[in-house]
Amino acid sequence: MQISATMVKDLRERTGAGMMDCKAALQETSGDFEAAIDWLRKKGISKAEKKSGRVAAEGMVVATSKGTKGAVVEVNAETDFVAKNDLFVAFANEVNQLVIDNGETAVEKISAMTLPSSGKTVAEQLTTLIATIGENMSLRRAASLSVKSGVVSSYVHMNGKIGVLVAIEAPEASDKLAETAKNIAMHVAAANPKFLDRTSVDNSALEREKAIFMEQARASGKPEAIIGKIVEGRVSKFYEEVCLVDQAFIMDTDRKVGDIVRDVHPQAKIAGFVRYALGEGIEKESGDFAAEVAAMAK
Repeated sequence: MQISATMVKDLRERTGAGMMDCKAALQETSGDFEAAIDWLRKKGISKAEKKSGRVAAEGMVVATSKGTKGAVVEVNAETDFVAKNDLFVAFANEVNQLVIDNGETAVEKISAMTLPSSGKTVAEQLTTLIATIGENMSLRRAASLSVKSGVVSSYVHMNGKIGVLVAIEAPEASDKLAETAKNIAMHVAAANPKFLDRTSVDNSALEREKAIFMEQARASGKPEAIIGKIVEGRVSKFYEEVCLVDQAFIMDTDRKVGDIVRDVHPQAKIAGFVRYALGEGIEKESGDFAAEVAAMAK
């Protein structure tokens, strides 16, 4: 299979590995992108969980909450300058309030809703902003959380670069519960957990990790008889890295997040969380970089 410059570029941005290593990985795996990531990880060249992709989208993430409800939205623009524009900021905040009020998170349906301030739909107001400010913009995504009893807390980091929601179910709300939820939202922003708990870990993701751990153990020359124990220990460590309730709490690293919640009330538990990082998964085009990769991929 012909390995294109774009394929090498994408793998490098995803993994942070060198261009020649990325090209070799793609050649060894016949162009299978995910298999190439695993190949690099097995060789100790890359860690897929630490992506170094260059974010393209500017704009802002808005996250707000009140009582038992909260919402987070991402609105994109071409430049960071527009993200500071008062009209853009007001639009993002009003859309976020719509999501809280209605609980709707599908972008297509949100776009058809009417904004109280202008009487226009979200889509119409966005078109007006584009014409007024002169940059392309888009409502990219939205999410909401709610609980019957307890609290939903929000946290915004770096003026809209990261937005987080955390929902905690408990028999009753309290100032202590609200404070704890806020602190955990800050933890989520910093620690970036991938799953809530061990039961929510995707089985295919877990099996993939096990296969990588197994290969790494064998490559290190460990006896086959103890490889199972080694893999078991690394899987446990994996859970502690990616599951929110198992992570060491950033404000008290001797304790796990799940324990911090139970301290407030023995029946309290984290019902869910959302973490949006501005522009994650969107890459900028870079002509010079692409040319560099093209030369290496020949």
